[in-house]
Amino acid sequence: MRATRGAARAYILAVALGAALCVLPALRPGAGTPWTTLGLLTGLYLVCELPGRCPFFGSSVPISAGSFFPLLLAAAFLLPPPAAALVAIPGSLVGRVEKPPAAARRIWRAGQLAVTVWAASSVHTLLGGPAALGGPGPDRLPDLPYALLPACTAALVFSLVLTALDGSILAAAEQLPLRRAWSGLLPRSLGPHLVHGLAGLMMAILWHSSYGPLAALFVLLPMYISCWVFAQYHREHAAHRATIRALVQAVDIKDTYTRGHSERVGRASVLIAQELGMAQERIEVLRFAGILHDVGKLGVPTRVLRKDGPLTPEERRVIELHPEYGHEIVRGIGFLGEARAAILHHHERLDGSGYPYGLTGRRIPEFARVVAVADAFDAMTSTRSYRPGRPVPVAVEELKRCAGTQFDPQMVRALARGLERHGWSGAATADEERVPVPRGQDEAGGVGAGSVRGPVRPRPADGLGRGAPDRPR
Repeated sequence: MRATRGAARAYILAVALGAALCVLPALRPGAGTPWTTLGLLTGLYLVCELPGRCPFFGSSVPISAGSFFPLLLAAAFLLPPPAAALVAIPGSLVGRVEKPPAAARRIWRAGQLAVTVWAASSVHTLLGGPAALGGPGPDRLPDLPYALLPACTAALVFSLVLTALDGSILAAAEQLPLRRAWSGLLPRSLGPHLVHGLAGLMMAILWHSSYGPLAALFVLLPMYISCWVFAQYHREHAAHRATIRALVQAVDIKDTYTRGHSERVGRASVLIAQELGMAQERIEVLRFAGILHDVGKLGVPTRVLRKDGPLTPEERRVIELHPEYGHEIVRGIGFLGEARAAILHHHERLDGSGYPYGLTGRRIPEFARVVAVADAFDAMTSTRSYRPGRPVPVAVEELKRCAGTQFDPQMVRALARGLERHGWSGAATADEERVPVPRGQDEAGGVGAGSVRGPVRPRPADGLGRGAPDRPR
C-alpha cells in the first residue's frame, strides 16, 4: 500500500475498518449465523473469482467488475446483514487485480463490497424481504410481486453505496473534487445493478425452493454468458486501440520531428475534456481524435514533410490536404464517431482563416476545437532539435492571447484549469538525431508544424498569428 497516495491509504483503511465492524456481529457466539448457507455462498463466490488468478486460464476468463454481483445480492437477500457482508471478503481478497498496488486494491475491494452488501442486506431485511422469499415446502411460497419491492430497493442501495465509495476513492487517489469524481457513475451503473438484483432475487427464491441451492446455480449461467459477451467487447476494443497505435507509429516514423506529439495531444485533449465535464465515453473518443489528428500525414510525400527550409506554395497546398487525407483514412472506422470530424477540422480557426473549409465559430465541431488547442499547446512546449520547448505558463499565455480568433476561449480556459490542477509531464520529442538547423532558421508555422523550417520573420510566438510564414501542421 506504500505506492498509494496517503489520503487514499487512509480512506482504504477506514473502509476496511467499517467492513470489519459490519461483519463482527456474525462472528460473535450465539449470533445464530446460518453457517451452512454462508459457507456455500462464500465458497461459490470464491470459486467464481479464482479462475482469474489461474495461469492456465490466462486472460480468457471473462472476469470483470460486476460479473458475480447477482451472487452477492442473493447473499444479501438470503442472509442477515453481517453474514451477507462476510460472503464478499474471501473472493475479493483472492480475485484478479489488473493494476498495482495489488494488496491495496484487494483490501479496498473486499472492504468496499462488504460494506455495500451489508447496506443492501440491511435495507432488504428492514422491508421484510426475507419473509417475502418464502421457504421449503408448498405452504411457504414467495410473496410475489411484493418480494420485488425489497429486492429492487436493496439493489438501488447496493448501487448507491458502491458508486459513492468508487467516487470517493477516486477523489482521494486523484485529488479530484467529489462532484467530478462521482459524475456519471450512478447513471451508468444503476441499470445493470437493478438487473443483477432481479437475478439475485431469482437465485434466492430458487435457493429456498424444494429444489434447493443446486437450482440457484443455473441463474449464474446466463450471467456468465453475458459476462463473456462483455469480455469479447473489451477484446474488440483492445484491438481498436492496437490499430490506432499502429497508425500513430506509422505517422511518427514518417515525420520524425513530431514523434510522440500525437500521444501528447491525446493526453492534453483528455485534460480539456475532463475539465469540461464530458461523459467518459466521449472522453475516450476525444482521446482517439487527439492521437489520430495527424494521421493524414501518411498521404503527404515524405520529402515534403522532412524538407529543410521554407515550403513552396505548391508544397503548402499539399500539406494542407492532410486533414482531408486523415478523414478518408478513418472514414470507415465506426467506433471513432465524433473523432472523424475532429481529424478533418482541427486546423479550422474561429475567425474563419483556417483550413480545409474556413469554418467559423461554433460551426467548427467541438472535438476539433479541443484538439486545436491541445495540438498548439504541445507544439509550443515540446523540445525540438532546432529550438527548446516553451515553459507551460508561457504557452498558456500565448493560447489565451489568441483565444477568440484562432482558438475557442472555453477550451483554452479548460486547459489552463487542467494544467493548474494536474500539471504537465510532456516528454521531449524524439528527434535529437536530426542535424540542427543553421542559426536564423526556425519552424515555419511554429505551432504543431512538424519538421519543415523556414526563415524567421517578425511574428507572434510560434506562428500563432496570421502574420507568420505559417506552415500547415
